[in-house]
Formats: sequence, structure tokens, C-alpha cells
Amino acid sequence: MITLAITSQKGGVGKTTLAINLAYAFALSGKKTLLVDSDPQGSVGLSLTRQSRNLAGLYDFLGDPVISLEEIVVPTRSEAFSLVASGQGSDYEMNEGLAGSSRHRLRIFLADVKAAGFEICIIDTAAGLFGVTADVLAACSGVIVPQQAEPLGVRSVPKMLEALARMRSVNPHLEVLGVVLTMVQASLDESRESAMALRSILPEEMVLRSEIPRDDLFIKASARGLPVGVMPEGSGALKIFDQLRGELELKLRLRSKTS
Repeated sequence: MITLAITSQKGGVGKTTLAINLAYAFALSGKKTLLVDSDPQGSVGLSLTRQSRNLAGLYDFLGDPVISLEEIVVPTRSEAFSLVASGQGSDYEMNEGLAGSSRHRLRIFLADVKAAGFEICIIDTAAGLFGVTADVLAACSGVIVPQQAEPLGVRSVPKMLEALARMRSVNPHLEVLGVVLTMVQASLDESRESAMALRSILPEEMVLRSEIPRDDLFIKASARGLPVGVMPEGSGALKIFDQLRGELELKLRLRSKTS
């Protein structure tokens, strides 16, 4: 099973949008996909399931060994696409705990997900590399970093990648699959220049070719509780996420051959 964390140094970079729509693209490709919300804000659940605040979820599983995976997996209209909300225990205090406090239960969780037949598990994390987010990274096989195409954010990316590289001392199997440029505005000079600057300061293989544009359609899809690809006008956006899925699968295949 492939386990991918979507993480960033700060919020507001399109992390949840990326997690939802990439997971949906994997599901459409035929892979049994589980999208997990480990962000205490519960953004994934609120975007896809209006009843998410009443659902048990990941944090309940982490805190109560009696709770089973079957109790927290929520099916969607797509047979291959399921989700786990953050749950009733998803308050900020839990995420601000010491790294390592949830690691054992997270590994049990992922083992149960694999045993349930899921082929890919995508985990949307809270911003920052501490608390439960650090534990997610300690348990995952890959990490993707969304980065908004704006000048200040771009400058912080190398430090973020250095911090993720240090995580390999805890999890030698963690692969940084790359940075995904988000909220790209092709008509804005500053946005285009920021994207070019990021590609110039990082190795070519570290910045994925697929770019996520800033588009009001993402807001409309979230308001309706849908991945953007389900929207009648969402075929163009779905194509972008499917291209990203293809890039990631190619990277994963190549790395599996060399490992």
C-alpha cells in the first residue's frame, strides 16, 4: 500500500484541495483509495461530508484502542473512494502534543487500512512538522509539499525540504516526492515569476510539472461537498489532478525498482 502525506509549513496553500482531488483522481484510476483527515480543523470532512463533526474519526481511533477502522471509514458515491474524518477528538491540543505520542496507533491504523484492501492512503495533515503531523510523516512512505505561487512562500520551501529530509532519521522509508505549485495565476506576473523562481532554486526532479491554478471552481466544489472533478464544468481541473497522479505513480514505480 502507498501512504502519502500532504503537508506544508504553513496553512492557506491549498493543501486540502490537493488532498481531496488527488485522492479522487487515484480512485477514478481504479485504485481503492482512502483519504484521511489528520488536521484538527477537519477541513477534508467539512469539504466532503456535512455531518463530519458528528462522525468518529482518526483522532478517536488514536485515542481509543477499542475503536475499529470499520467504525470510522465513510464511503462516498465512488465505490473506490472512502474517507476518514478527523473525528470527535480532533482538537488543537491533541495536535500540539509531543511528536511520538500517536506513532504506535498510527502504524496500527495504517496496517488496518492495508488489511482492508486499500491500495493508496492519502493523509491531509495540519501545517507544521510537529505533533501528530510529525507522527504521520514517521509512518508514511511518501510526502508531497503544496506551495502557493507567491514570493514569500517560495523562499521558505528549501528549509521545509531540509526539515523533511531530517525526518528520514526517524523514517528511512519516507520519500519526498516533490513540491506541487498551487494557486498559480498565469495572468499575474508575480505568480508566474514565483513559480519560475522555485523551479530555478530546486533540482528539477523536486518540483512536479503539474501546477494547480487558482480557480473559483474549487470554492464552488467545496461548498457542494464534492471533488472538483464531479462538477459539470470540472473536467479541466480533473485533468490536472490526473496528470499529477500519473507523475506521482511514475516516481513511485521508478523508486520501487531502485530500492
